[in-house]
Amino acid sequence: VGAQFDGLFDGAGLSWMPDGGSIVFDGWNEPGWDLAYRRSHIYVIEIDSTDITQLTDEVGFWTAPEVSADGRQIAYTGYPATEATYELPRVHVMNSDGSDARQVNDDFERPVGNMIWASNNRGVYFTGQDEGYVNVFYMGLNGDVRTVTEGQHSMTLNSMNRNGNVGVGIGASFYEPGDVVSYSLSGRGSPQQLTTVNDDLLANKSLGHHEEIWFEASDGNQAHGWIVKPPDFDPEKAHPLLMEIHGGPFAMYRGAFNFQYQVFAANGFVVLYTNPRGSTGYGEAFTQAIDHAYPSVDYLDLIGGVDATIAQGYIDEKRLYVGGCSGGGVLSSWVIGHTDRFAAAAVRCPVSNWLSMAGTTDVPGFTYSFFQKPFWEDPTDWLHHSSLMHVGKVNTPTAVMTGEQDLRTPMAQSEEYYAALKMRGIPSRLLRFNDQYHGTGTKPSNYMRTMLYMMSWYNMYTLDGEVSVDYDDE
Repeated sequence: VGAQFDGLFDGAGLSWMPDGGSIVFDGWNEPGWDLAYRRSHIYVIEIDSTDITQLTDEVGFWTAPEVSADGRQIAYTGYPATEATYELPRVHVMNSDGSDARQVNDDFERPVGNMIWASNNRGVYFTGQDEGYVNVFYMGLNGDVRTVTEGQHSMTLNSMNRNGNVGVGIGASFYEPGDVVSYSLSGRGSPQQLTTVNDDLLANKSLGHHEEIWFEASDGNQAHGWIVKPPDFDPEKAHPLLMEIHGGPFAMYRGAFNFQYQVFAANGFVVLYTNPRGSTGYGEAFTQAIDHAYPSVDYLDLIGGVDATIAQGYIDEKRLYVGGCSGGGVLSSWVIGHTDRFAAAAVRCPVSNWLSMAGTTDVPGFTYSFFQKPFWEDPTDWLHHSSLMHVGKVNTPTAVMTGEQDLRTPMAQSEEYYAALKMRGIPSRLLRFNDQYHGTGTKPSNYMRTMLYMMSWYNMYTLDGEVSVDYDDE
């Protein structure tokens, strides 16, 4: 579901030794490897002999090794073995023979990616998630951290020049979908845009206005999100509100351009997207707030965001809508099982039944990690956190959308939920996307269909039952 379902299983990390004679990589070369979830070591393999040597000793989840330019040190991320659903991967360094392994910094509580060694081999540059935005940082081997790029944007680090003083990555902001940029790794100056690949897309387009919000949930938690308003926004008019929920759950919405949200805004919707508890980029405790309790308090943050948006005075409370894919499908189905405030929902690629999910998904270890006991010992939590068990309280017209080839949140999860809605007489549709794996928009045609289906469904319903078009549920 989301980043853990979609982003942490991209294959082994690897890095060549400078002499080209060996490769450092992460993996799990142990018996029972097929049952090992969040278990990996750092190894080195000699190219000529194919001999493999394990470099890390402590059992844990050690990933993304990067060899320094002089070949003497290896930086990597990870954490020791844990039963927590989520643990923040931290930067570690060891000598190239595995000796003197140590964590570099304990205070930097942000997810780290794209590590590249500084040219002097005294620290690493990396991309870090930070409260809804992405910037580039430098961490010295003494643990000191400094900011390289700053701002409300998404700025990645993909490579650097030979001299080690200029970084290159992708920069995206509220009104810029993303272009190649360069910037000084000293932190001086502003990023320089190198490409204009989106000029034709944005030509003669009026974009919706982005607005950042911080708000309070009913239990006092502070959470963060953004509102996208229509290009011709009139604060005196009442607008429909669409809340989109991210997947993961251990992921982070970025305050940056989103084509889908701009399309909805262009069609008159105010779009709300937030980072509820369980999201990354706000500190380890914030992410671990849903440890063995997903969904739970994240729901309070989502509703807090809706309340904060309504309080601004321009939302039609009869036209509230909710949707999301993967982890967003989990939470959107959970939301409508716990409130009748939404006029319609688009539940996409959800997990509706954790018990059946465990036996059919391609990441069973991830599924089992959400619960302290396996279901054969005690199914109570498995059932309680399954939106299928709350379908008896759903009164919201719901469209369920999933790809036919989805291995992550298989079609059966949607079928179970849809069948239960139909048995209860709730207006519902099951939309099956051909030639589509996880998500509903990896192909451009499916991406467009998803938006059109959602808008069509939402525009049929208001909370008082009025519909804008003729609709026959039969």
